[in-house]
Amino acid sequence: MAGIFGDRRSSWRRGSGYVVTSAVCALLTAACSGPDSDTSYQAAAIEASQSGDQETAVSLARKEVARFSTPDQCSRTTHYNCGTLALAYGSLAEYQILKGDKLAGESSFGRAKAALDRTERANRASATAMVYRDVSEAFWKIGDRRRAVAVFKEGRAAGGDSWLFMSSAAGAAE
Repeated sequence: MAGIFGDRRSSWRRGSGYVVTSAVCALLTAACSGPDSDTSYQAAAIEASQSGDQETAVSLARKEVARFSTPDQCSRTTHYNCGTLALAYGSLAEYQILKGDKLAGESSFGRAKAALDRTERANRASATAMVYRDVSEAFWKIGDRRRAVAVFKEGRAAGGDSWLFMSSAAGAAE
């Protein structure tokens, strides 16, 4: 039975997994941003990216990063929104990679990892999985399967939870 349905499950995971993960990421970003936030750019960035406008997605993701990269949000002494900052950097990396700028994407991914190091332990596994999944998926979509699998494996080693396994590279890594 597993052989019969295996391809369908894999196709579903690839097709709807992106939408589900993107929606969850947007909700988490909104939930973590607190009551004083006035504008979240994440939902608009997701919409722009899904319509193929990576330039707009990158621009909006940069604004989201700026909201959470202030010292009162995430710093060596304040860890208030470090998980949200990590998610924002992960999304920025994803859009940059999809736009074709791997170097900028890798740089944003590195900053996401730094924010993950400051994320509260209770939220770290899920935030780690989402960041690594988004970056892995971006590499997968541009055809860099080797890097996508490497990012997936790195995310698993970094302690990412089950969200990580929604990536296309999850099946290829086994």
